[in-house]
Amino acid sequence: MPELTVERAIRAAEFRAALRDFLSQSERACRAWNLTTQRYLLLLFVKGARDGEGRPTMSELRERLKVSPNTVTDLVSRAEAAGLVAREPGAKDLRFVHVTLTEQGEQLLAGAFADTEDSRLELAHGFELLTEAFRVANKQ
Repeated sequence: MPELTVERAIRAAEFRAALRDFLSQSERACRAWNLTTQRYLLLLFVKGARDGEGRPTMSELRERLKVSPNTVTDLVSRAEAAGLVAREPGAKDLRFVHVTLTEQGEQLLAGAFADTEDSRLELAHGFELLTEAFRVANKQ
């Protein structure tokens, strides 16, 4: 087991502080755009779907959000009722339902995402510092 040096503890603490700052700023941005953090994540995972087309299946959303099938269904239903997403049946297999962003969903996501740009950059810098500190400590 690697030794927990003061240097490593400081870097880890700095990273955790940066992570908490990022989450706090994200929550503020979500509130400013009338989004819950869970709904923001839903919109982000729809836009950033693995298919590259912004059309994830309900199963993909469940997996990425780490929630139960019932929870993702409820989350999508509420976002759909709010006019943020739409469901589309699969072209080849009607058992699959794809979720897409509406224009309003795109606008809210873009606004909240833009408002978190600085905090994402700070968090990325925190990752770099932590990675370097662990790399140096592991060589000793």
